[in-house]
Amino acid sequence: MPLWGTEDTLEGKPKIHGRSFLTTPQTPGTVDPRTAIYATTAGWVQPGTGRGTTDPEVLVAIRGLSTRTGGAFKATGALEANITSFNWNITTFDKSEGGTLSVTANFNETVTVTGVPKLVVLGTGGRNHNLTYASGTTTSRLTFTKVIGAAANDTNAADVLTVGVNSLAQVGGSTIKDTESTNAAVILNHVDIGTAAGSITVVA
Repeated sequence: MPLWGTEDTLEGKPKIHGRSFLTTPQTPGTVDPRTAIYATTAGWVQPGTGRGTTDPEVLVAIRGLSTRTGGAFKATGALEANITSFNWNITTFDKSEGGTLSVTANFNETVTVTGVPKLVVLGTGGRNHNLTYASGTTTSRLTFTKVIGAAANDTNAADVLTVGVNSLAQVGGSTIKDTESTNAAVILNHVDIGTAAGSITVVA
């Protein structure tokens, strides 16, 4: 479905852009819903207002504007969904009790997940943890989890758990894509994004 109307009619104007240039003079400052600015295959136009012509005057040239949809304005790979932050969904982890490590990756747009991507949480002494995708497809928040049993050797007391750089991985054919464009989301992240999430220190 096009984003804008394709003709100079009320029905063809789903968006309001200000005063219309109607034949009948309007009161200065009056906003009319029948705005005269509309989209054509040439771009944004308004009815001709001078030099004895009624041909539309091009205000902003955008080829094929009237038939474009939201996704059509994205250059491939340029404006796809990307990670803005991470956050822990737990505040502590007790080795003796065990529990679930849970981290959410936040994107600037909605993403669609297929398969089971993973997120790596770094641990002291090389005791890293592969958290698997748990929920969030078609939203901007993907949650990853890992269940660790009581007194398991996965962690030691005083281990510091952090989200590292480039911690997301599309393994086993899994994908994370921009929901709107269906192009691959940008899953690389800078170290400062992971650092901003803070850390969890394992207790005995």
